Parts: sequence; C-alpha cells; structure tokens
Amino acid sequence: MSGKKRDQQSEPVRLGALEQQVMDVLWDHGAATIRQVIIRLGGDLAYTTIATVLANLERKELVTPEREGRSVRYAPRHTREKHAAQLMKQALSTSNDPMASILHFIDEIDRRDLQLLRDYLDKSGRSG
Repeated sequence: MSGKKRDQQSEPVRLGALEQQVMDVLWDHGAATIRQVIIRLGGDLAYTTIATVLANLERKELVTPEREGRSVRYAPRHTREKHAAQLMKQALSTSNDPMASILHFIDEIDRRDLQLLRDYLDKSGRSG
C-alpha cells in the first residue's frame, strides 16, 4: 500500500468479521486497551491477534492510538453511524444507476426506517 492518506469520504473501509467485532467494542464502550478489547470479546482471542487487528484498523485510519502510561488505548475516529453513512455513499457513487439503487434500498428497509427517512426529508425540506 502506498504512503498516501486514505480519503474516507470517497473510499470508506469495509470491515472483516473480527475487525467489525473490535470496532463494535470501541463504538459501544469507547476507547480501550488491547486487553480490554479481548475481555469484551469473551477472552478467547490471543493478544497478538487483537494487536494485529487494531494495528490494521489504525493503518486504515479507523482508530486512533492514545498512549496511557505503558499501554495504549484505541479510540474510534468516527461514529458507527458515520461509517455506515460513508458505506452507503460509496455504494451510490459506484452504482451505474444511483436512482435504481435508492429505490431498491427503500423497497428493502422496514416501515419504521422508512418513516424515519420520510420524517427527516419533510423536516429538512428535501421532500418533494
């Protein structure tokens, strides 16, 4: 990989299963050390495994390490919701037909989420 910074606005990161679990711990509980992440994941994973996952998440610019004495705490760089929004934005930007993608998405979401979308569009003045 080159030394260029990742442009997360145009290139959000899809997460592997273990990366997702680690990010969920950080999103749910806030900054944590490697040992704290292991404990919150059930205590069955090797220290080096979680250290590698967190190093990869740091390289992908999803977490920020914070020195705390002799240990390091890792904090998410942005919220779970912002990450999800970036993934949706990328999906639309890579679609050959964004309108069709939006319509398929709306057909697939449940009524409660559809109502949230309607309410937001009405409130923001974007419905039409």
